[in-house]
Amino acid sequence: MMSIPTRTLNDGLVIPATGFGTYKLTENEGYESIASAIRAGYRLIDTAALYGNEAEVGRAIADSGIDRDEFIITTKLRGRALGFDETMMAFEESRRLLGIDVVDIFLIHWPLPWLNRYVDSWKAMIELTDDGLIRSIGVCNFPVQHLQKLIDTTGVTPSINQIELHPYFPQAELRAFHEAHGILTESWSPLGRGTELLAEPVIVAAAQAHGVSPAQAVLRWH
Repeated sequence: MMSIPTRTLNDGLVIPATGFGTYKLTENEGYESIASAIRAGYRLIDTAALYGNEAEVGRAIADSGIDRDEFIITTKLRGRALGFDETMMAFEESRRLLGIDVVDIFLIHWPLPWLNRYVDSWKAMIELTDDGLIRSIGVCNFPVQHLQKLIDTTGVTPSINQIELHPYFPQAELRAFHEAHGILTESWSPLGRGTELLAEPVIVAAAQAHGVSPAQAVLRWH
C-alpha cells in the first residue's frame, strides 16, 4: 500500500496529493484498471462525463469493499452541459452513473467562453454545494481572466484549477494567481504527453544524480 501525502483545499476538504486519472479507461478493461489502482492504494479517483466511464468508476469503488468515505471522487461537467439548468441535469446524471449520493469534487471541464455560460454553471454548482450534494467545486483549464470573472461575479473562489502542467509547460503566471487566491493547482498530464519529456537530457541527468527514474524526477519537480 502506498503512502500518499495530502493537500487541504480552500474549503477545508483534505485530498490525497496524488490521484488516479481514468481518461480512456472504459468498459471491462477500464474497470479492471481502476480496480487495480484502488488495490494499489489510490483513493483520489478522477473521472469526467466526457470520459464515458463514470459507471465503471462507481462500480470499481463499490466492488472494492472499502468504505466510501475513504475515497475522494472527482468528476467534471462537459462543455455541452454548460448553463444553469443543464448543469443541474448533468450533475444528476453523473451522480446516477457513479452510484453515489454526494460528489466530493465537481469541476467545470472547460470554460468555452464563446458560449458565455460557465458563470451560470458555477452558480448552479454553488447551489448544489449549499444543498450538500457536492463537497468542493472547482474548474479545469481556466485561464486567469475566467477565474477572475467567477470570483468577481459570485464571490466564490474555485477550490481547484486542474490544468496541463509539466516542465515543458510550467504555467508560472497562472500558478501565481492560484497561490494568491488560495486555489490548488492540480496537474493533468504531469509527465507530459508521450515519452519526449522523460527522455529530456536535463531530466535524465537529474534522475541519475539522485538514483531515481525520470518519471520520479518530474514528479518531484511538481
